[in-house]
Amino acid sequence: MPFDSAQIARLGSSWGAMGSLVASDGSANHGYLRRLAAGDQPPRDLADAAHYICLLHGRHPGVIDHARGSARAPIESEWLEAAAEAFGTERGFLARIVAAAGPLPSTPGHDRSEAVAHAQRHALDILSRSDRAGCAVGAALALAIDWSTIRQFLNIAAGRLGFDIPRLGLPPAEETLSVVDALARQGSMERAMLFGAQQVFAQHRGLWDLLEARADARERP
Repeated sequence: MPFDSAQIARLGSSWGAMGSLVASDGSANHGYLRRLAAGDQPPRDLADAAHYICLLHGRHPGVIDHARGSARAPIESEWLEAAAEAFGTERGFLARIVAAAGPLPSTPGHDRSEAVAHAQRHALDILSRSDRAGCAVGAALALAIDWSTIRQFLNIAAGRLGFDIPRLGLPPAEETLSVVDALARQGSMERAMLFGAQQVFAQHRGLWDLLEARADARERP
């Protein structure tokens, strides 16, 4: 199975440098995403989050698709092929949520928010197209790991909107660990992998910060 909350919590002790990075920088640590995943946020906040997640990860090709072109070893290629296929299902699930959630809520400073989100998407595109060996697959690995946390929110949103929740089909944690371990055995590849992953986590943290600021702006008189 892909990652669940308990597996993500254990990454720091069992996955070396990548695990430490997930434990310190992953989305599971962000208070606003935890609030969204709790399921008691106003519908406008759920719609807002779904739209902005879609802006970052709802287009094809995305981070994982781009990374497929930079794979250097069979273990990377096989993992990326499986992850890319599974993420196609995730895009469809996300699109259904966005459509059912309704339009973006009116929010002060919307134009600035859109500019920030488009800059985040551009940064992710650059990372996933990097020709530095290990960087793009590191970004893809980070997205797959972090997506399990993001999926908790999407599941809550789908449940509130009244439609079925598909199985998360990303590669099992054991297969992901094999790719991380293979890259970690090569110093330069590990550094590039960690850089790519760190940058994805940073963009995700920026997204939650943005969404939290937008929610706060809507609540101000």
